[in-house]
Amino acid sequence: MLTARDIMTKPVVVIRSSATVQNAILLMRAKRVRSLIVEKTDTIPYGIVTEKDIVFRVIAPGENPDFVRVRDVMQQPCIQVSPQATLREAAQTLADAGIHRAPVIEQDELLGIVSVTDILCKGHPDPPSRDELARRIQVALQQARIVEDEDDEIDQECDLAWQVYEEMSSLWPSESSLTPSAV
Repeated sequence: MLTARDIMTKPVVVIRSSATVQNAILLMRAKRVRSLIVEKTDTIPYGIVTEKDIVFRVIAPGENPDFVRVRDVMQQPCIQVSPQATLREAAQTLADAGIHRAPVIEQDELLGIVSVTDILCKGHPDPPSRDELARRIQVALQQARIVEDEDDEIDQECDLAWQVYEEMSSLWPSESSLTPSAV
């Protein structure tokens, strides 16, 4: 079973709470990320600043990003995900908090960050390749008794191919595990 550790993104882009929001914007652009983890200090836990925080708390009210500090707009302490959390648990944590990403932290050490995108893109084992599917269909066809009539032969091949596909698809994660009610 996959865990947050298996799908998390690393390394994490980190910023100091004393940096300006303009510095945060430039760092986000340079690193092509949508959030930054705010460094932990002896007295302050990890925080997070997102594009949404900057837009809602700085840009929309007309504040100058050169004069606003990250500590003034960040979320702290931030919601954290355990590296041992299953994908379902990580997804539930994000859903319950109404957030899109959270740092993966273990024993006060920042290991990575997990996002909804990580869960969706990395959270499912790859389905068998087309080669594997074709091979299994061919084996099923060889084991089946093919009738003489060409139309019936095509129908039988289609039925066998569909049976193999259904058998293999039962091994893949179900779509119901991706629905919001399951999260």
